[in-house]
Amino acid sequence: MPRLVPATARTHGRLAVLLAALSALGPFSTDAYLPSFPEIGRVFGAPAVLVQQTLTAYMVPFSVMTLWQGAISDALGRRRVTLVMLALFALASVGCMLSWRVEALVAFRALQGATAGAGMVIGRAVVRDLLDGAEARRLMSRIALVFAIAPALGPVVGGWLHVWLGWRAVFGFLALFSAALCAWCWRALPETLPPAQRRPLQVRSMLRGYREVLSNRAFLALVAGVTCSFSAVFLYIVAAPVFLLRHLGVGETGFLWLFGPISGGMMIGNWASGALAGRMTNQRTVAWGFGAMAVAALANVLFHALHAPALPWSVLPLVGYVLGTSLAMPSLTLMALDLFPERRGMASSCQAFMQTAGNALVAAALAPLLWGSARTLSLGMAGGLAVGALAFAAYAAIRPREPAREPGRRAA
Repeated sequence: MPRLVPATARTHGRLAVLLAALSALGPFSTDAYLPSFPEIGRVFGAPAVLVQQTLTAYMVPFSVMTLWQGAISDALGRRRVTLVMLALFALASVGCMLSWRVEALVAFRALQGATAGAGMVIGRAVVRDLLDGAEARRLMSRIALVFAIAPALGPVVGGWLHVWLGWRAVFGFLALFSAALCAWCWRALPETLPPAQRRPLQVRSMLRGYREVLSNRAFLALVAGVTCSFSAVFLYIVAAPVFLLRHLGVGETGFLWLFGPISGGMMIGNWASGALAGRMTNQRTVAWGFGAMAVAALANVLFHALHAPALPWSVLPLVGYVLGTSLAMPSLTLMALDLFPERRGMASSCQAFMQTAGNALVAAALAPLLWGSARTLSLGMAGGLAVGALAFAAYAAIRPREPAREPGRRAA
């Protein structure tokens, strides 16, 4: 059995990079093949709507399985579940690469989705296994800082692989990347949940736990705030082929125009969140994050109401928006997990399930309705923010105000 991780700053620094890579697998594999959408449609003779459903086929199992992966890791340990899911993802990527019909691609994308979320879900639980208070927020922000690079690298790497070697090379790269990540975890990922602290994998006990988590109004309000505010960003990620290729007129290798600024805003926001840990309470940090999102969303709506889409002006408001999202996200996540200290894996699963279910709804329904113009996309972003802000206001009405400063203690 692997030894438990010691609580040292050096170990946590190395672990942050590994957990960031695990968390990045999901978003990287979500959008890496977006530049290949037109070619996939031509190769299989499939309409654009059917090719779009390969993304929905990925998001729905992603959402469903994240509901269980954290709870399973509560029973079997963090390390074991992570390794199995990575191995299955690598096999699914090979299946995508060798697909002979668009229906086969849909099926293997579904298997990818069912396994890709484990790193994100279990990684959050690992952080809370180790740390508490401001130190947990700093580590979460450090992970998110590295993780922010994935949305930019995915379509850029995918676009160049598509140009050089064709769309199948994108999935070949995902197979190699996930296999290498599995080997890295085999060597370096420690077990952070001792057997004495694990919960039995019993259906009745798990159902009681899910009922406890999903009936908690404070938890639901926090997760709704995360989901709806981030769905506004995900709307642009899903609509990237239309937004960039049609509305802004860039080529298949020009996806960095969107994903580069988005990742830059994410990195700045996550850095700021970590820097403010221990100096500013979680609730106040989230409030500042929503303020930044509101300014950016308003600027986005006003520009596209008065002007035709154009670079760089159509992208700049997105930088401010994701900066606000990334400033608020680590605090919102920790506030949700702290409501259930004995079921962190399950709480992380429920949070990930609700987030990915919201993303799946955006991919399947909202994005095709709104991507017809840059103006309607900007209105969609503003709508997602409005619902997210209302959800956080509901949480603030339920829970008492936090102390002026956060403690920064290690978990026992």
